[in-house]
Amino acid sequence: MPTFQLSHLARELGLVLKGGDLVVSGLNTLEEAGPRDLSFLANPKYARFLGSTKAAAVIVDAEHAKEVERALISEYPYRDFGRALALFARGEGAFSGISPLAFIHPEARLGDDCTVYPFVFIGQRAELGAGCTVFPGVYIGEDCLLGPRCVLYPNAVLMSAVKLGKECVIQPGAVLGAEGFGFTRTENGIQKIPQAGSVTLGDRVEIGANSAVDRGVLGPSRVGDDSKLDNLVQVGHNVSMGRRNLVVALTGIAGSVSIGDGNTFAGQAGISGHIRVGDNTVIGPRSGVAHDVPDNFQGGGSPLMDKMTFLRHLSLTPKLGELYKSVKRLEREVKELRNAGKSSAAL
Repeated sequence: MPTFQLSHLARELGLVLKGGDLVVSGLNTLEEAGPRDLSFLANPKYARFLGSTKAAAVIVDAEHAKEVERALISEYPYRDFGRALALFARGEGAFSGISPLAFIHPEARLGDDCTVYPFVFIGQRAELGAGCTVFPGVYIGEDCLLGPRCVLYPNAVLMSAVKLGKECVIQPGAVLGAEGFGFTRTENGIQKIPQAGSVTLGDRVEIGANSAVDRGVLGPSRVGDDSKLDNLVQVGHNVSMGRRNLVVALTGIAGSVSIGDGNTFAGQAGISGHIRVGDNTVIGPRSGVAHDVPDNFQGGGSPLMDKMTFLRHLSLTPKLGELYKSVKRLEREVKELRNAGKSSAAL
């Protein structure tokens, strides 16, 4: 791992250095950091560790900088920790060039400085832009187009005619362009509907491990620029997703959903087919979305409800047992009062 002067990191990240300069050789948490490590404070609940950390310096906001001897003062500590980590991080793999153990169709075209590991398959008329890296076990089908500097990690699959913009990252085991779930019931059983479209990703899109983006029925399924999909995400056929979306693990998006820009789907959210999600929404974990969602909406639950209603439901749910007992007690009391009233009337 490389080493850096704190002053160099401050210049690279545009931060203010408080305290004396020295060399750091790694990054770690406040609790685990040693005297040559850089650490960070992004969540105030961990501020209690500032007094005891052995870190050489800490990336912190101005409010907490006075609690440590050396600091890189940041308005956004977590973001700048990520930027620092990118400087220290060691890239995956050490191979370079084109392995003779890869199969590359004679009609495929590779740009300059591509790296193709052993046991890669690149099909007919596929084109890879300059600087792409393709790890072992990757399948790139016929007519695929990859922009410059894309990275496909082991066992990623691009079925035919998938298109990637520049600097896309496809994590291990992800599948782009498999057939969507196209079936219909008939009097003769279940009939398959062929999926003849494709998948198109914009620039700097990342697809997590073992996630899937299905090909469209006719046109492409789309994921827009700078969108990031976590592991184990399912995107159905003919989904159109805009830019800068974050889709967290185990989210399922059914076919023909239209999604705008800047949305966040928390873990295990489920989005029904043929609806529209606007821009800048936040959909909470395990939400069930069965209707259109307007711009700037925040909420959760199944069925989906606005944030305040959802929070009220969360606070009331643990009290349902107590409420049930209270209702049963009141029912008994009402019954006793009615019986007493009938007895009095009889007299």
